[in-house]
Amino acid sequence: MDGAAEKSGNIAGLMAAIGEKARAGARALAKAPAAAKNAALMAAAEAIGTRRAEIKAANAIDMAAGREKGLTAALLDRLELTDSRICSMAKGLVEIAALTDPVGQVIAEWSRPNGLRIQRVRTPLGVIGIIYESRPNVTADAGGLCLKAGNACILRGGSESFHSSRAIFEALQDGLRAARLPETCIQMVPTTDRAAVGEMLTMTKYIDVIVPRGGQSLVERVMRDSRVPTFQHLTGLCHTYIHSAADPAKARTIVLNAKMRRTGVCGATETVLVDEAVAGKVLPPILDDLIKAGCEVRGDDSVRKLDARVKAATAADWDTEYLDAILSLRTVKDLDEAMAHIVAHGSQHTDAIVTEDQAAAERFMAGLDSAIVMHNASTQFADGGEFGMGAEIGIATGKLHARGPVGVEQLTTFKYKVRGDGQTRP
Repeated sequence: MDGAAEKSGNIAGLMAAIGEKARAGARALAKAPAAAKNAALMAAAEAIGTRRAEIKAANAIDMAAGREKGLTAALLDRLELTDSRICSMAKGLVEIAALTDPVGQVIAEWSRPNGLRIQRVRTPLGVIGIIYESRPNVTADAGGLCLKAGNACILRGGSESFHSSRAIFEALQDGLRAARLPETCIQMVPTTDRAAVGEMLTMTKYIDVIVPRGGQSLVERVMRDSRVPTFQHLTGLCHTYIHSAADPAKARTIVLNAKMRRTGVCGATETVLVDEAVAGKVLPPILDDLIKAGCEVRGDDSVRKLDARVKAATAADWDTEYLDAILSLRTVKDLDEAMAHIVAHGSQHTDAIVTEDQAAAERFMAGLDSAIVMHNASTQFADGGEFGMGAEIGIATGKLHARGPVGVEQLTTFKYKVRGDGQTRP
């Protein structure tokens, strides 16, 4: 943390200084050629590899502190940086570099009868503030995506991942220096003081968009208190619906993966719905797979009759994002009842149907207003990297500007370029 600010407790002054630098960085980055941005991303990816030992050592400090604080297994899983996850961060930056540069893209163009030629052109948003909690890989994903889209960013990681995020941030700084881009293009708030978050939420002079990524309490606070526009992502209460025309083998593998691949991610299925006509045939092996994998299943009466190990679900279960090895499961009469349940209890994040009936799949996908709807696929594919975006800052569940995975295109806006030859308006 800045020495003077730390001694005086002047968080407002610290954040204003960061904001000023971010604005300057954004102006420089908006004019930077694609080659320079890509060079910075590639150098940062290499630096993550070079700094692997430092990153793992920093993560070990955070993991030890997290265990001492009693973080849940799901939160510790989010926090941990294994060799494969560090490699994935570097790979993500390389993939972002390979994407087409969105800045300057002509989205549409047309001419008017008076001879005016009009273009709608992608431009950076400006300065993006990212507030996140225990997942340190967001540092690389957010920094890389903002850089590619021509935006400066201010990163504010959580106290749980402070050391890990700083180590990754240093690799991003290495990349900027190697490409001779201003280091102020990517900044990290150097304090865990929560007052810094409060300052960010009011920095309308410096920040154009806030992206919250974390638990429900963080996102709710940002949505409640922010004066800066936000990309909303409240919860990931995702559903998988097994239709009467589902292939039992597909349903079995999809449900196990959708719940248990990683239970702490926002795309994990939290509730499974199944048509009562096929429940007796389809569910027993699914229940056995889940329970043997360590998942606690909470079901309605009809599900409990199929397996004595299933616990009774309560009304609260249908509205709970567990982010843990817990799953709620109920039978429904048909597609309409399944959709009604999802509308009543879901969070408009990701919902999937398993069926071989194409008409039913289309009805499901057209009828639900979720950011992501899937057919015969695991909800764990709700991820910017899996969508070919290189990475993502988060999954936006709001309806304005960005929806679903927030990648480079979603981190741009547009302006109109109008070219004439002396026209005046009558």
